[in-house]
Amino acid sequence: MTDNPKLVPAEELVRRSTRRPLPNESAEYRAARDALLVEEIELRRHLARVAAQRRTLPPGGAVTHDYRFVGAEGEVGLAELFGGHDTLFLYGMMYGPERQQACPMCTATVANWDPEVPHLEQRIGFAVVARSPYPRLAAFAREHGWDHLKLYSDPSGDFWQDYIGETRDDDMAGYSVFTRKDGTIRHFWSVEGGPEIADPGQDPHGAPDPNSLWNLLDLTPEGRGTDWYPSLSYP
Repeated sequence: MTDNPKLVPAEELVRRSTRRPLPNESAEYRAARDALLVEEIELRRHLARVAAQRRTLPPGGAVTHDYRFVGAEGEVGLAELFGGHDTLFLYGMMYGPERQQACPMCTATVANWDPEVPHLEQRIGFAVVARSPYPRLAAFAREHGWDHLKLYSDPSGDFWQDYIGETRDDDMAGYSVFTRKDGTIRHFWSVEGGPEIADPGQDPHGAPDPNSLWNLLDLTPEGRGTDWYPSLSYP
């Protein structure tokens, strides 16, 4: 139950529902589905509370290092990734120079973002960074038909070490949000935690999961499964 007195209890909202039963469903199914809908309403509310709590974080640390990236237009600084906005979402993709191929999970994640970039860029700056040289990233993007994502190389690894991995060569994924106000760039929020925060039988994904692949699979009876992982290509 919600502790916000302004919200109608989820059970009451379910009772108000005017949706008619689906063909041939049993009374047992409807009762179980209504109980699940109560939990779905509470989950929606909890996600909204978490998002509101995130927005009230105090100012994060100021970015004082002159991070340099290489993209389609050459070398740029962090400020230029904002694209005229005051907020920047930056994803660190596992595609270091020692990898023969990019991480399949990272690839699946950014692939589902590519068509959303024009919408996202109405409100925020949005960029993907990896440690491989930019020509390699650009070739990978062309191979996968990404038309909108802005990819950048972090050649020095300075940004990577400070905000993504433990070291410059720590090939892991991560995402961070930065803000800019009165000329000062600050860190706002980054995904945190690894295997040590995972619940039994689960991977340590955050909530909400930014990868729609998993959100869609969560709606199916098989769920995410325990023995499947995305591939870079399929027969």
